[in-house]
Amino acid sequence: MHPDKTKIVYCKDDDRTKEHSVTSFDFLGYTFRPRRSKNRWGKYFINFSPVMSAKAGKAIRQEVRRWRLHLRSDKSLLDLSRMFKAKIQGWINYYGRFYKSVMYPTLRHINRKLSLWATRKYKKLKHHRRRAEYRLGCVAKKYPGMFPHWKMGVRPTVE
Repeated sequence: MHPDKTKIVYCKDDDRTKEHSVTSFDFLGYTFRPRRSKNRWGKYFINFSPVMSAKAGKAIRQEVRRWRLHLRSDKSLLDLSRMFKAKIQGWINYYGRFYKSVMYPTLRHINRKLSLWATRKYKKLKHHRRRAEYRLGCVAKKYPGMFPHWKMGVRPTVE
């Protein structure tokens, strides 16, 4: 076994109070670490449960940057939806299996890129990022199924 790759991971709970250097690990895009969970009788216990890892979130955000949405002002929002809907849905299906809320900042990043696209696409929204986000929020409210993360409730803000 490889000494750097193979480690014993310790969990601190009521029974084990000793401090350890290794308390989490990444595997297949998930980070496993001790988290507080509730059993079916309402009693809390420490559980090793997975969430999307920080590396996976960073990789998704980098891929969204590589899409270069802000340079696709020739496309409509519906075209962008058709182009990237399957990819976003795949990420949600894979990483959203456990603790979906950890994905929300990454999905909000997609919304920010879409609002940047809107500022480049429409003259009235140029230099008005917040107004563009509001417009996208109106579209998301009207057509929540256009993007998979809008269906989940991670929409651009509408106030």
